[in-house]
Order: sequence, then C-alpha cells, then structure tokens
Amino acid sequence: MLRDSYDIIRRLQQEGFERISSKGSHHKFRHRTSKRTVIVPHPRRDIARGTVISIYRQAGWSKD
Repeated sequence: MLRDSYDIIRRLQQEGFERISSKGSHHKFRHRTSKRTVIVPHPRRDIARGTVISIYRQAGWSKD
C-alpha cells in the first residue's frame, strides 16, 4: 500500500485522474470518465494508514 503522497498522486494521474483544485495542503483529483473524486494531503511523505485507506476507497482501488 502506497503511503507517500507523491507516489499516490503519480498513480492517480497514470490511471486518468486530473487535479481540479487545491486548497492549502489538500489536492483534489477527478477521474476523466468515472467522475470519482479523490482528495490527497500533499506534500506528505508518510500519510496515516486510515487516510491512505480512505484515499484507496475514493479511487476505487483495492489494498495491494
């Protein structure tokens, strides 16, 4: 499971998510076709496990 915000953002962008806004340290991404919305705290090297699980749910990913 990815815990670094840079790695999470890279994976989101590879899977078709685009950054639509940011406010403070939080970036909002939306998928081009499915319209899923994901909010990622950035920059963070070590995101809390519960936050990572929430990001995975928002993105529709399984815990790998």
